[in-house]
Amino acid sequence: MPTTALGQPNAVSILFFFLFIAITLGITYWAARRTKTTEHFYAAGRSITGFQNGLALAGDYMSAASFLGIAGLVALSGFDGLLYSIGFLVGWPVVMFLIAEPLRNLGKYTFADVVAYRLRQVPVRSAAAISTLTVVALYLIAQMVGAGNLIKLLFGLPYEAAVVLVGVVMILYVLFGGMVATTWVQIVKAVLLLGGALLLALLVLARFGLNPIALFHEAALKYGDQVLAPGKLVANPIDTVSLGLALMLGTAGLPHILMRFYTVPDAKAARTSVTWATLFIGFFYLLTFVIGFGAMVLVGPDPIKAIDKGGNMAAPLLAEALGGTPFLGFIAAVAFATILAVVAGLTLSGAAALSHDLWVNVIRGGHAPEAEQLRVARMATLVLGALAILLGIAFKGQNVAFTVGLAFAIAASGNLPAIVYSVFWRGFTTAGAVAAILVGTLSAVVLIYLSPTIQVDILKHAAPIFPLKNPGIVSIPLGFLAGWLVSLATREREAEEKYLEVERRLHLGGGD
Repeated sequence: MPTTALGQPNAVSILFFFLFIAITLGITYWAARRTKTTEHFYAAGRSITGFQNGLALAGDYMSAASFLGIAGLVALSGFDGLLYSIGFLVGWPVVMFLIAEPLRNLGKYTFADVVAYRLRQVPVRSAAAISTLTVVALYLIAQMVGAGNLIKLLFGLPYEAAVVLVGVVMILYVLFGGMVATTWVQIVKAVLLLGGALLLALLVLARFGLNPIALFHEAALKYGDQVLAPGKLVANPIDTVSLGLALMLGTAGLPHILMRFYTVPDAKAARTSVTWATLFIGFFYLLTFVIGFGAMVLVGPDPIKAIDKGGNMAAPLLAEALGGTPFLGFIAAVAFATILAVVAGLTLSGAAALSHDLWVNVIRGGHAPEAEQLRVARMATLVLGALAILLGIAFKGQNVAFTVGLAFAIAASGNLPAIVYSVFWRGFTTAGAVAAILVGTLSAVVLIYLSPTIQVDILKHAAPIFPLKNPGIVSIPLGFLAGWLVSLATREREAEEKYLEVERRLHLGGGD
């Protein structure tokens, strides 16, 4: 096995890391001077342009799971890694045509604003907060454990110190800069990630005469034609469909993604931002496919698995093979910036659920002074930041790759049915909304617990109780079915009458 600088303190990665921290803390200082109201804290004063928000959406979405995880899956499994790339990408047309415009026209800070618009506030917002915090917690576990492992390998820092460092910096972003700082951190990170991935892919293709076909041909020669065919990673067709459904529909229910649509001035800018995000993300996933096959051919699956059995270090190892320790340092710092930015977005959406949905609209009945709302939002940020650090340390050494897929499955099963029904169905009721959110969320969580990922891989039982790795094909229909049946059984005249107002705002927009 070739020697690698992974696991040794890397001067270049430490330099880039501190440079990124310095730039983003500078942005936070600038943003803090502008963050005086809850509208600035949650929605950046609705002053972000469509193009800027498209870059920020891409930054929020292109997590470490995307960059490190998909490149690793492709390097170890070949074609099947493309399932994740395509699954993550095809969710965006759903967001564009079904979600972006209604969300911007009907809501204020969170997706619960849309669901609760014509329904009773307390039950709907309470249920929405449960699903939001479940998704955020699972996503945070994956990001924080990823950050701890990455810094341990790249900077030589202890795992716990790495997790605390990420948590503290992220709390500073959100606590003082709110959505303004988070947005600009996402933009800087998106530019860095797209630039780094493009450079890495071009260096790979340069070895093969800039011809991707030659790269794939070399992979087939070295490891057999099966690396270019499906079935190596997900052999069961039903599992494939279930995973695809969760990835495709989950995007439209992720709270930290949906929250970004409130940062633009109007629905037109919301649509524009989705168009730009789709272009950036599509381009990025094409690059990860080249990076993955490049790692398979130029590094090899065995050395990649020797460093990390999940393959997550494929991209950094490829960078080292192509550009030595300095390029490894740069790609490592980019991967770390990716984690920091995504954690900041997640924390902000969790804080919004705690403060805006639960405190302001459930506990205070919608009548909390501006200063109190801002104070509670910042307290919620501190609580979530501390929780992120504790979760990261508690899950040390665990296989947490499944949690991102689970977060998508929960978002698609609980949040999406509630949003779609509240916007497009006059007969949707409060009880129906609560049923859709809770049945979808709980069925996804229970089925994942009963799946091979938990029962066999983690608990080491001989066989799983539920055969599929991802519950999407069962839990998503359950969420929609629960919302439909319960709404039919509990007609709500006031909600039906208010639907005319929903339709008007849906098409014409309205005040924030």
